[in-house]
Amino acid sequence: MAVLGAMAAVLVACGAPGPAPVPTPTATATPRRTGEARVAPGPTPTPTDIATPPPPADAGGGGGGGGASAYPWHHGIVSTTFWVGEIFDASAPDGSQMISTYDSDWYGAYGGCDGVVAGGGCRTEARTAANGFFPTSMTPRQNPFYLDLPYDDANDPTGFAQRDAVIPWAGREPYRSHRGDRDFSYLKNRWVQLVRGDRVCYGQIQDAGPGEYHDAAYVFGADDARPVNTRYGGAGMDVSPALTGCLGFPELDGIATGISWRFVEEWEVPPGPWSWIVTTSGVR
Repeated sequence: MAVLGAMAAVLVACGAPGPAPVPTPTATATPRRTGEARVAPGPTPTPTDIATPPPPADAGGGGGGGGASAYPWHHGIVSTTFWVGEIFDASAPDGSQMISTYDSDWYGAYGGCDGVVAGGGCRTEARTAANGFFPTSMTPRQNPFYLDLPYDDANDPTGFAQRDAVIPWAGREPYRSHRGDRDFSYLKNRWVQLVRGDRVCYGQIQDAGPGEYHDAAYVFGADDARPVNTRYGGAGMDVSPALTGCLGFPELDGIATGISWRFVEEWEVPPGPWSWIVTTSGVR
């Protein structure tokens, strides 16, 4: 997770992402896991290549599609900003976005700094609808619409121990077949719908935080519980630069309030820049 340094759908047309990736920042961090790099295959599709599949037969609690998800809303949430390649505090176990809790080489798998390399560091940049909120100085190999929530179901001992009891989709496949498997996350790549004012955006979970790692009552509860975390303005999530731009955050690298969010099934996600690249890699 990263900390502070920090309904009408927003569906935009996007050109091709920018030029080749820029050099690697000099700062590094020790990864929590090792493993073979796996990235989302193929080139970035155009919007016309995207189609929302029908709901699967065993969709269970996924809802009725078209915005009718059965998962509960969480309202009035504070969010901070983070990005792949950000190093907030290299001495802290959660102070670098060179890695995530689910990926020991997030930086490499993503394709480099999700922003601009300057002064030996990776800095964020403003994103606009003109190119689908994609980065301007690199070509991502994973979905730039990513976020974290304060539940780590793979590396946090409490989160792992409780996940089959608290995660709503734990009893469905493919999750049910991975009970007891620390190398399989029930949360990585799951889709989230986010709303701020009249802006509606979607993103995939790729990390855990901020500040807490098994806040089940907030993340999965149905009573709109407040996050346990009290740091960083009481933030209940971090979002990527693409989501920062899509949701219209008032600051490039800061706090935004008044976020509403809920889990949604993949088949409920409408076409948009968030679906031009979909991250499919697992824990490594």
